[in-house]
Amino acid sequence: MDPKDSSEHLVALKVMRLTKPALISPKIVTCDSKDLPGNIFNNFLKDDATAVTQMETLAAGQFLLLPQSFGNIYLGETFSCYVCVHNETNQPVQSVSIKADLQTNSQRIPLTTQQSQTPSMLDVDDTLSDVIHHEVKDLGTHILVCEVTYMSNYNTLASFRKFFKFEVMKPLDVKTKFYNAESDDVYLEAQVQNITSGPITLDQVSLESSQQFTVKSLNEDENGDSVFGDVTLLQPQESCQYLYCLTPRESIAKEIKLLALAKNIGKLDIVWRSNLGEKGRLQTSQLQRVTPDYGDIRLTYESLPSKVAVDEPFNFKCKIVNASDRTLDLILKLRSYTDSSLLWCGISNRKLGLLEPGKAVLVDLTALPMNTGLHNITGVALVDLFLKRTYNYDDLATVFVF
Repeated sequence: MDPKDSSEHLVALKVMRLTKPALISPKIVTCDSKDLPGNIFNNFLKDDATAVTQMETLAAGQFLLLPQSFGNIYLGETFSCYVCVHNETNQPVQSVSIKADLQTNSQRIPLTTQQSQTPSMLDVDDTLSDVIHHEVKDLGTHILVCEVTYMSNYNTLASFRKFFKFEVMKPLDVKTKFYNAESDDVYLEAQVQNITSGPITLDQVSLESSQQFTVKSLNEDENGDSVFGDVTLLQPQESCQYLYCLTPRESIAKEIKLLALAKNIGKLDIVWRSNLGEKGRLQTSQLQRVTPDYGDIRLTYESLPSKVAVDEPFNFKCKIVNASDRTLDLILKLRSYTDSSLLWCGISNRKLGLLEPGKAVLVDLTALPMNTGLHNITGVALVDLFLKRTYNYDDLATVFVF
């Protein structure tokens, strides 16, 4: 920084942050007319210039308050400021230019200004000004560094800098949960919480899926309208939950190994508005799920009805996938437990033959429900003849018997 004080320079630098004003309301102090102060407090509120007539005690302001300082800014918002250089002398000043940089905790970002490339001459009382816009993408302390360069009276370049410090805070708290369904679909629950100091409206909360999945939003009704209504308003510390269903692409769903490596889900893109319509945008980093461990053999049920009638057999399919690196020789066993409400119909100890790595086989099964209620499908086992190992599959699915 130039050791000379900026007051000794031929030009003066002023910087003002551009932001929308806020409503100012009176400080409400009132009491009952029977109390000792009487109507003094009420009369004081009526005389307050910021109070709305006949609504003094509702804290409804009618005046706009201009920003008094640089203040704080939230991540994802656009930082805007007005930079002005004024000639305070009684003679023209040559070769005046403005340069602005934004210093963060990790980098120094040059901000483009129209006046930084072409030096200008300032006549007496003339000004050189520019407006800077920058989308804030880092948290923490930011320092705006403005440097002014001009030609001094001694035909030498003179310069000085000013520093403006402000904090960038986190506006939203996003929490995610994943559920890996048996159908290979992935369900994502995203909770978005407002941690700003004022209310905000969520204009958009969307999921940009990775190339491994296709996404379907479950936050709209049959008509395509949002389940949250026309406006999603969040007061401070309030939150809203969103649900998405991600389906693996066909090229990935066919290969069990590729499906196990499909960890990247995508990114959440959130757009909100605060104060008097100020816009902010936040995009999360790549969301990753914990892929399920299928082991050597993966067994799922297909074409399984959600409800069946008691004492009437029902059919469904059993899909068996070889998730190991070796060929399997399998036997399918069906066991009807004494405490089970479902009895198996068909042949047990069924030999399935050789199953190559990554391949699948479909087996038709039939069960007879004995009691009404919600019951688990149990008693399915696979025997690996090579390792003499038995794999039991219980509680993989449920059916409602009526």
